Amino acid sequence: MQIVQNRRRFLAGLTTVGAAAFVGARTASSEEAPLETTTVRFTKSPGICIAPQYVAEDLIRAEGFTDFQYVDATAGLASTAMLSRGEVDFLVDFGTAFVISIDGGAPIKVLAGVHVGCYELFAHEDIKSVLDLKGKSVGVGQNLGSDPHVFVSAMTTNVGLDPVKDINWVTSEDNSMKLFAEGKIEAFLSFPPEAQELRARKIGHVIVNSITDRPWSQYYCCMLASNAAYAEKYPAATKRVVRAILKAADICVSNPERVARLLVDGGYTEQYDYARQALMEIPYAKWREYDPEDTIRFFSLRLHEAGMVKSSPQKIIANGTDWRFFNEIKLELKA
Repeated sequence: MQIVQNRRRFLAGLTTVGAAAFVGARTASSEEAPLETTTVRFTKSPGICIAPQYVAEDLIRAEGFTDFQYVDATAGLASTAMLSRGEVDFLVDFGTAFVISIDGGAPIKVLAGVHVGCYELFAHEDIKSVLDLKGKSVGVGQNLGSDPHVFVSAMTTNVGLDPVKDINWVTSEDNSMKLFAEGKIEAFLSFPPEAQELRARKIGHVIVNSITDRPWSQYYCCMLASNAAYAEKYPAATKRVVRAILKAADICVSNPERVARLLVDGGYTEQYDYARQALMEIPYAKWREYDPEDTIRFFSLRLHEAGMVKSSPQKIIANGTDWRFFNEIKLELKA
């Protein structure tokens, strides 16, 4: 009951700009095909950078969905696997995670880019660049194949290092940020609110910031994908979900304070100040500026070089993407 009341306060407190984003240039109308289903399911997991997914709940309901569900992430099972198995219908996740899943034959369709940048590569003072990671210890969480491992592997191949031979990957049950702060590893990839906390504590320094540093700042970080069967069977419903997510990204720009409060009240993160700072730093508005296919192509190449995918970028794009909804909504929202 408390979370419902918090969401109502969130919507009631939208500024004029935020309200315009909520209403949008266009909502579901009689000109559109009717919904083929009124049910939609997303995974529920902690995170600041995927804020548009949580802001979008009310927007999705406004599009006519009466059965909106969050499905808790299954222990030991990646969210992309839940999407592939049809346990959820949509997922906001890293483009790299989708590339790897598509390469493995997963029945998913990447539909849109949601935002650019959020991850930052921290290192101790003697490490000045990605090239300096050769022979160094890099924390990747509990296992190889994790998001930090994949992203840093892409970064190392981009500068000519071999991620298998040149990096000392450190897996641990302990949080990588904790190991980094204690000096037990030399670098790790942070996601909000880790970067905000480390800067506040003056620990380490950033050698790659995906928000500002090329080439990473030129591609989407998080993207939206659907189960392939859902998108094929329910195209009208799929389009409305895509529209709601993109409007939600705009609200993250216009109302970072209220979105931060929504995330804290919903239990998706703990520190309001760090959440607000991250929301103000992440360029959510840039979903309008980039071609999501470029992102899938770029990461497909990098991960192929790292030995993490076998398929060509062309095959991954052909098998696992569908940009028609994104392109239509860009025009509707006058992107």
